[in-house]
Amino acid sequence: MTISQDKVVAMHYTVADTKGNELDTSAGGEPLVFLFGHGALIPGLEQALAGKSAGDKFTASIAAADAYGERHDALTQAVPKSMFDGMDVAVGMRFRAAGPDGHEQSVIVLDVTDDEVVVDGNHPLAGIDLSFSVEVVLVRDATEEELAHGHVHGIDGHAGH
Repeated sequence: MTISQDKVVAMHYTVADTKGNELDTSAGGEPLVFLFGHGALIPGLEQALAGKSAGDKFTASIAAADAYGERHDALTQAVPKSMFDGMDVAVGMRFRAAGPDGHEQSVIVLDVTDDEVVVDGNHPLAGIDLSFSVEVVLVRDATEEELAHGHVHGIDGHAGH
């Protein structure tokens, strides 16, 4: 069975930047299990997986634009420190904040001065080309319930409640 729309896929992966620095891996843990074609993965990785089968191993180089997007300077802004009233804000802290379009976005604190806090709404991996090493562990049909819910219910199709 090959990977295509609405198939459940389980895979192990290791992702690194172009310098070879490992950023994340599922090795030694549970495989990543997801419903293919529902936006669970970055677009470039989903394209690389299409047509693969259980047992396939491959590497894929994915440009930033097909990964977490390019960096947008407009997503970095200084906000009044008073917005964080009563909080001990420090560089590296992450917050959920309302973006300019009203949708929530994750921001990371880049700098803190006496008067303002500089936050960055870019994804931490935005602007970075990525390299994935992938091993496809399983490909199966999604259950009716999984399709109705738009996500998988575990590697075997049963929710772990």
